[in-house]
Amino acid sequence: MYLEKIKNIVVLGAGESGVGSAMLASKNKFNVFVSDAGKISENFRKELVDNKIDFEENNHSSEKILKAELIIKSPGIPDTAEIIIKLKENKIQIISDIEFGSYFTKAKIISITGSNGKTTTTMLIYHIMKNAGLDVTVAGNIGTSLCRTLCEKDYKYVVLEISSFQLDYIKHFRSNIAILLNITPDHLDRYEYKMENYAKSKLKIAENQKEEDYFIYTKDDPVTMDYLSNIKLKAHKVAITQKGTLSEGAWTEKNDIFIKIKKHKQIKIDMNILSLIGTHNRYNSMAATATMSAIGVKDDFIRESLSNFESIEHRLEYVGKIRGKDFINDSKATNINATWYALESMTKPVIWIVGGIDKGNNYDELRHLVNDNVKAIVCLGIDNSKIIDAFTNDIDMIFDTSDMKEAVGIAFRVASPNNVVLLSPACASFDLFKNYKDRGIQFKNAVREL
Repeated sequence: MYLEKIKNIVVLGAGESGVGSAMLASKNKFNVFVSDAGKISENFRKELVDNKIDFEENNHSSEKILKAELIIKSPGIPDTAEIIIKLKENKIQIISDIEFGSYFTKAKIISITGSNGKTTTTMLIYHIMKNAGLDVTVAGNIGTSLCRTLCEKDYKYVVLEISSFQLDYIKHFRSNIAILLNITPDHLDRYEYKMENYAKSKLKIAENQKEEDYFIYTKDDPVTMDYLSNIKLKAHKVAITQKGTLSEGAWTEKNDIFIKIKKHKQIKIDMNILSLIGTHNRYNSMAATATMSAIGVKDDFIRESLSNFESIEHRLEYVGKIRGKDFINDSKATNINATWYALESMTKPVIWIVGGIDKGNNYDELRHLVNDNVKAIVCLGIDNSKIIDAFTNDIDMIFDTSDMKEAVGIAFRVASPNNVVLLSPACASFDLFKNYKDRGIQFKNAVREL
């Protein structure tokens, strides 16, 4: 095994992935040291203490870290960090938590990545497999790390949501089924603002696959197709499309989804049964159904699960109706493409709450949807000037706020019965909130206080 000669492991970062990695390394008798440049939260510090794992916080002790034979890097640490530069100069091997975890599982791995939709697709796949009675767990970028999961039990199947940051540092990690939903501009600050670098990172999900594996991809995504045409993959490729029919893959005809993969029988799904709304969610449902076909899950389980799946928290989450006005929490939409999907799926006039830390957004991409669907814009951020400038000639009512309660209050007053108040920020949350979850929770609390 690759780890046979390794004794000393340093884990950089003491969040969920870092502490999970440290616990799995400790369980397998490695000498482990955890280093975090910031303050470690109380719950993670307690776990390190309880497991007798050596750690430091508010500092990276270079002398100690550089003695490691292997580094497990948390995905939040950029390559530009001083300690990462030093490690590379000293040619010390750096891997991600999913790479490390993959050494300790015999599970069939189903992994999902993409700029948008990966959390919903991950949870939908898990939901179907769980309903079908399979021995399955869900992990990765979705909440519980793969390594933490493997400290408790090894499953027959693991469904993993994977970020590009985790894929950057894989070496042998292999997906039995890999899904690439889409590639749109996001996190480009971590990739020298080059789309090519970001796309290559996403496509790493398929690089260690074998001939018997499956690579599921969206044929309608132009960036995916552009970069996919330049690489050779061993896995069996399965396309999904809503723009025409296929002899093999997943496609739509009128109100039906069809799936045909290799020797498996063709599946037909009536779109009207799908619990998830919107064009983007049809892609998510098609990717999930193609995955189920590949592993042989029966049609009945697939249909039942597609019809009763509930949307994940903070992603087009229905909060409630007050005086005929609907409220939807889409706080997880932290880029233009995610918000495009949200606006596209709305069937009522929208009061749109938007704003935060801009990622170099081009709001022109949303202009036609705003003109068609949006009645008023409520900006929520420290600096909303870019959003106001972008839509001042399109929307008569634009409000500037820096407080969630104020934003929700204005949206409620402006909305008429049969309107929808949509929080879909298209921006990162860190100017006013801890993270997108905090933003979504504050939105829901503000709605409940109306």
